[in-house]
Amino acid sequence: MLFLKNLIKLSLIGFLVLLINIGLAYGSAVQSNIPTLETSAVSAVLMDENGQVLFAKEPHKSLPPASVTKIMTLLLAVEAVENGQIKLTDEVTVSTAAWRQGGSQIWLEPGEKMSVREMMTAVAVVSANDAAVAIMEHLFGDNENAVQAMNDRAKQLGLQNTHYANVNGLPAPEHYMSAYDTALIVKEAVKHPLYMELCNIKEYWLRGGKNWLVNTNKLLWWYPGADGLKTGWTEEAKYCFAGTAKRDGLRLISIVYATPEPRSHLRESMKILDWGFKNFAAVPIVKKGDKVDKIVVNKGVKKEVSLIAGADLTLVISKGKQKNIQKKYEIERERIAPVQAGEKCGELIVLQEGIKVGSIDLVAESTVEKAKLLHIFSQMVEQLFGY
Repeated sequence: MLFLKNLIKLSLIGFLVLLINIGLAYGSAVQSNIPTLETSAVSAVLMDENGQVLFAKEPHKSLPPASVTKIMTLLLAVEAVENGQIKLTDEVTVSTAAWRQGGSQIWLEPGEKMSVREMMTAVAVVSANDAAVAIMEHLFGDNENAVQAMNDRAKQLGLQNTHYANVNGLPAPEHYMSAYDTALIVKEAVKHPLYMELCNIKEYWLRGGKNWLVNTNKLLWWYPGADGLKTGWTEEAKYCFAGTAKRDGLRLISIVYATPEPRSHLRESMKILDWGFKNFAAVPIVKKGDKVDKIVVNKGVKKEVSLIAGADLTLVISKGKQKNIQKKYEIERERIAPVQAGEKCGELIVLQEGIKVGSIDLVAESTVEKAKLLHIFSQMVEQLFGY
C-alpha cells in the first residue's frame, strides 16, 4: 500500500513538472516572436510615449549623465516661456559664473547680452555649458536656486534615481540620472512644441552670422523620423544619448548611457530604435477633442455637456497582437453646476485581454455656469408640465 501511495505521489509530481515545462515552453514561444536585443551601453531603455517600457538594460542604475542633464535644463526654460515667466525676446546678461564654464560652449563674455531664444538654441543645438548657466541664472537668480528647481521638477515627474548638482552636466559629486528617469523627462519634453522645435534645428548662425552652430545629434540627418533630443560625453560618463523618433504614428524614446567609443551612443540608439519600429506598432484609440459621451448637469444653464478626449491615446502593441482590445468608460453621469471646460468628468480605459494597457481623461467640452434661481424654476416647470 505504501509503495502504491509513493508511486501515485511521484506520478502527480511528474505531471506537475510536465505542466510547468509546457507552460515555460509556451512562454518562450510567445517571447520568441520578438527577437532579443543586445547593446554595448551600460544602461539603456526603449520607451513609448505612453511610458511603456519595451526594452531595458539596467534601467534604474544611477550614472553620470554628462550633457544629457540639459534635457531638464531646457524643459524648465521651455515651461517658463509657456507660462509667461520669460519671453523668447528677453535679453539675458552673461555673468562671470557663466563665462567660467568649460567644455562645450559658445564663448560667452561677461556682460554680453543674448536673447532667451538664442541661449536656448545654443543649449539645444551644441550643448553649450555657458548658455545653460546663463539662461538658468536668468530664470532663477543663481545656480543654487536653479539646481533646486531642477531637483524639484524631478520629484514632480516621479524620478527615483536622479539628482542634480549643476545645470549643465559637468562632472560633480551627487550628480546622476538613470536611463529610465531620462526617458520620463523625454516623455514630458515631446509634449512641448517649442522644445521639439529647438531640438530639431540642424544648423544655426549665431551673433548675426559670425558663429555657425551644428547640432551634435547626427540622427537628425541619419535616421528617418528622428526629431530629438540630446547627446552627452565626459571622460567620467562616456558616451550618452537621449533620442526620440516617430514613424507611422509611433513615437519611441531611446536612452543609452556609457557606451564605449565615439559615435557608439548614436549607433546603439539607432539599433534600439530599429528593433522597436520593427517589432511594435501604433494602434490609434482616440484623438484629443473627439466627442465620447454626454453627462447630465444639474442646476446649470444647460442640462448636459459633452465629454471629449482630453488627449490623444495611441497604444503600442507587438505586431500581430492588435486583437482583443476593449474600451471601458468610467464616467460620472451627473454633475452639479458649475462645470468648467476641460474639467475631468470620467476616464476612458483600454484593456487588452482584460489587462489595462492605457487610459485618458474624459473632460467637459464647454463650461456650464450655475443657473440663477429663476432659470432653475423655469426648468422645473418645463419638466413638470412638458413645456
